[in-house]
Amino acid sequence: MPDAYAESAIDVALNLKTQPYSRNIFGHFIEHFHTQVYGGIFDSASDLSDAKGYRVDVIEAMREMRPPVVRWPGGCFVSSYHWLDGVGPDRRSHYDKAWRVCDPNTFGTREFVEWCEAIGAAPYICTNAGTGSAEEMSDWLEYCNLPNGSRWADLRSAHGSSDPLAVPFWSIGNENYGHWEIGAKTPDEWSSVVRESAKMMRRVDESVTLLAAARSDLEWTLPMLLNAGDYLDLVSIHGYWDRLSQVNEPSSYLTAIGQSLAPQEEIQRTASIIGATGLASKVGIAFDEWNLRGWHHPDGTSTTAIQARDKNDDNSTYTMADALFSASFLNSCLRKSDIVRMANIAPSVNTRGPLFVHRDGVVRRPTFHVMSMYSSLLGSDVVETSGSSRGLEGTGVPAIDVLATTDPARTRLNLALINRDPARSVSCHARVQGHSISGTYEATILQGGSSDSFNDVRHPSAVVPQQAKAVFSDGQTTLPPHSLTICDIDLPFRYSDGIVDGVSGQGRAWDLSSNGWARTTGSSRWAPHHPSVGLLTDDLPCPAAIGPPMLDNG
Repeated sequence: MPDAYAESAIDVALNLKTQPYSRNIFGHFIEHFHTQVYGGIFDSASDLSDAKGYRVDVIEAMREMRPPVVRWPGGCFVSSYHWLDGVGPDRRSHYDKAWRVCDPNTFGTREFVEWCEAIGAAPYICTNAGTGSAEEMSDWLEYCNLPNGSRWADLRSAHGSSDPLAVPFWSIGNENYGHWEIGAKTPDEWSSVVRESAKMMRRVDESVTLLAAARSDLEWTLPMLLNAGDYLDLVSIHGYWDRLSQVNEPSSYLTAIGQSLAPQEEIQRTASIIGATGLASKVGIAFDEWNLRGWHHPDGTSTTAIQARDKNDDNSTYTMADALFSASFLNSCLRKSDIVRMANIAPSVNTRGPLFVHRDGVVRRPTFHVMSMYSSLLGSDVVETSGSSRGLEGTGVPAIDVLATTDPARTRLNLALINRDPARSVSCHARVQGHSISGTYEATILQGGSSDSFNDVRHPSAVVPQQAKAVFSDGQTTLPPHSLTICDIDLPFRYSDGIVDGVSGQGRAWDLSSNGWARTTGSSRWAPHHPSVGLLTDDLPCPAAIGPPMLDNG
């Protein structure tokens, strides 16, 4: 079938230079909020924990997602956290002014680094730029990274760690632009804080990767980069798009999935600001807190307000909307991996995270499987891909998304294909360098019985990846409703030399280029089509036929 009659089309440009990406884009985040740490990754009273208090089942599940890096301890929590309270044998609890509860400080720096070692991730520490100081930040770095012989390194040795903890990633502050943040700053104040803090930290360990809290806002980020950019490696930006902090009424599937292009816009704006300073070759972007849904934490210190945080644990909230938004988010980061060098889903455990931990075990929410699939099934290099798609009715986004990757030797092509439509299959014409793909290929597909399917304690496997066959007939395939498909195509791809003419236009509503998705003009010419080719498996379920991001952890 000619691609002009398909609802979407893609063309993978294997003839162009590929872009290696950092696996840190598949990063994670843990904060001292609700049950993420205590009752989540750490629970000395649980029969499922080891002798040190780490939940073994959580460690095993985290390993399945192959996390390259984990950010800690916050988040808003860090802006009133003093690291000395969480080291050594004598720990004292402190009142956490961010989240209005007492923290026992049982889980501190050493425990975090040990947990990262257990799950195979690099530790990333975010420092207190709210009530803390440049000296406190640099002292923490000295405690972790310097060999014995200095005051704080010797204290670490006295605490039982003679070797440096070797923490490679450090950030100055968290959301210090926000009125909600303890120790919020003005842009001018912030540029000075970052410059002086970074200066001191570099003099302790110049090898670390250093970040600072930023946003896609010229007034905030430009002064910081002009004053402190020479000291920085990455700017830290955040995004939560379903705003739920005060009222826990999660958006419907279409409303939620309609936010799929918002991360792309945040990345483009931030990259433009970095470019305006002349630092594009040096400073990258870390989207080091992201999630579709903001955390629920209504204002107040009452028991009712604190207990309302339990609503974050409702597993029915986390559906295929969360899964496909997350896949779209990762696609946006990977397409711009020349400047996006880290991203950290927020959080990893409980709250809105991919892994729900309860007394008797864990639940792998649909987003868990997306993180696992992306970290395990893609090649190391992004391949430039053009495309076009009909729009998804009721939203302002295209019906499909696609990312192509390969390995350095180009022995395999991996296609990550998203169909956002909640109820309809989407026909797709797929080409490599202008030549239609034909054949049957191994594939992994994530799909639910409906777009609102979820996993919970009673039904932990309602949404799980299935092994399938991706069938292409003269380029034509069909993507099932509300699905993520990653298929593997052996290279070299067999075709005679030809001219690559791309797939832009074709009368569809959206075009894909290296810069991401953009609207086109003109009427759509695609016609509904239901070919017999597509994804074949015996086990798949049969489905039935808002503004800028929130930044303060929801």
